[in-house]
Amino acid sequence: MMMTRVFSGIQPSGNLTIGNYLGAMKNFVRLQHEADCLFCVVDLHAITVPQEPEALRENSRNLAALYIAAGIDPDKATVFIQSHVTAHAELGWILQCIAYYGELGRMTQFKDKSAQKEVVTAGLFTYPALMAADILLYQTGLVPVGEDQKQHLELTRDIAERFNNRFGQTFVVPEPYIPKFGGRIMSLENPEKKMSKSDESAGAYIAMLDEPDVIRKKISRAVTDSDREVRYDPDAKPAVSNLMTIYGMFTDMTMEQVEKHFAGQGYGPFKKELAEVVVDGLSPIQQRYRELIGSSEVDEVLRKGAQKAREMCAGTLADVKSKLGFVLA
Repeated sequence: MMMTRVFSGIQPSGNLTIGNYLGAMKNFVRLQHEADCLFCVVDLHAITVPQEPEALRENSRNLAALYIAAGIDPDKATVFIQSHVTAHAELGWILQCIAYYGELGRMTQFKDKSAQKEVVTAGLFTYPALMAADILLYQTGLVPVGEDQKQHLELTRDIAERFNNRFGQTFVVPEPYIPKFGGRIMSLENPEKKMSKSDESAGAYIAMLDEPDVIRKKISRAVTDSDREVRYDPDAKPAVSNLMTIYGMFTDMTMEQVEKHFAGQGYGPFKKELAEVVVDGLSPIQQRYRELIGSSEVDEVLRKGAQKAREMCAGTLADVKSKLGFVLA
């Protein structure tokens, strides 16, 4: 039986946080044993906002190294950079011509991001059509998505169905893969906000490459609440519940087990132990990352991954172009 195909991508925009690791990468590592997985560094998406060329180049390679360091096995999953496979840009343009202006205008992420900027590029507006191309190129069955990307996946499904209805069965209509627990790690300073590497305050997030003492300091300063009980209650105790989620995901413990483990201990011992759990969890990833970044291994993985991805999507792109009436070369 053919394995389900999974596609996911992360933008190369600076250091990844433990939110990216726990919410996405840890799932990727597990999924690679259960499905045919493609994990992409989506650098074409990154340029929807201005980038420093050298920083983009460095961040893209660093992200690929982090994928591998976190446990993604290039022999099991396909790891590549989006711009190395030109079919993404080609199908992205085609799907812009299938998507409707009104649909793109309704995307809440576009509204949020454009509201913060003086200049808004056309690419930021049409970005979801490129995301649809990323997914549909590979006949993807499952897409790991956070809450903030669910609307984009719905649009991808609509575009796929519209194309299939008009031109005949062409694309698999993908389903969302949403982890039951821990898909959304919140800020250490404001539990109402998602943890983000672009937060103005470095104390709000833990980067995957933060030094141990930096991690300890950030966790010791993380907000809690007025009582001292380590209890999971996202409504009444969102900050502590977020810290418990981080602890549980690094240790594979349930919230009930975490509560029991810290019964009667208060926040001091909890935070101290949480810091060590995070430090210990990230230490082997950081060590492997340092080995990779100084070698040519990453570049070889990306070269092979791009070649494999090109072969995997060539048939779909040729089929799309033929159905649209293009004269094939």
